[in-house]
Amino acid sequence: MTTPQAMTEHWRAHLRRFGVWRGFSQVTPALAAELERLGYGALWLGGSPRADLLAVDELLAATSTLVVATGIVNMWQSDPHDVAASFARIEAAYPGRFLLGVGAGHREATQQYARPYETLVSYVDALLADGVPGGSMVLAALGPKMLRLAADRTAGAHPYLVTIEYTRQARQLLGPRPLLATEHKAVIEADPEAARAIGRPRVHRPYLGLANYTSNLRRLGWTEADLADGGSDALIDALVAHGDPAQAAGQLTGHLAAGADHVCVQLLTAPDADLLDGYRRLAVALGL
Repeated sequence: MTTPQAMTEHWRAHLRRFGVWRGFSQVTPALAAELERLGYGALWLGGSPRADLLAVDELLAATSTLVVATGIVNMWQSDPHDVAASFARIEAAYPGRFLLGVGAGHREATQQYARPYETLVSYVDALLADGVPGGSMVLAALGPKMLRLAADRTAGAHPYLVTIEYTRQARQLLGPRPLLATEHKAVIEADPEAARAIGRPRVHRPYLGLANYTSNLRRLGWTEADLADGGSDALIDALVAHGDPAQAAGQLTGHLAAGADHVCVQLLTAPDADLLDGYRRLAVALGL
């Protein structure tokens, strides 16, 4: 039987240092294949993929080493037994290449949202009972209680919309063993004002209107003034890496120095920009 420690080391090796985060509806097999060619270790599917996880099969079939992960399956929207059946199908076809990320989503978006911690515990229990190994799961976690749950029951945590200082504190709380895969946004733009003009709207709506994210930012010391009017320049700079490729890569790498095992890069671009060209330039700067 594979031990939890062995599974964590498996993911550290196969996720590599950097992956890509993208809404699942915006991902194609061709994009996955190109990201693999560029050296990214994982493709994280955001936007609450459905329980059938059919998109995962297509992406894994189009690649040979890329890990596909969910960031995240929403426990309110996807029955755990259906998710477990999907996991079994994918694992049988592509062993060791699918990492199941699950979480509670947002209070503001879910009518039945209540007792999220207890509900997530029950959800994880159901997945485990249906044969999903804890070592093949990560949890969306921001606060200390969720981080401890991720460390105790799964391979680790997948925090979203966090700063380098958050990563440092999360690693101290988790200890050395659990996986820590942090999402971070990036804009390849040398002009700070132009970069913020791209990054700020993606932070402001919806995230600065969602209590789980704003509560986490307050815990880190950000003030009401920082959270107002779309976010202060300092807050946007902490949440969205920007500059030329080398400068953006330097900020992203800061998460690794702070204790992350893996950084899920969400590249933000102007509407007419070439997304893949941005990921190519960033891959060079990251040394992939």
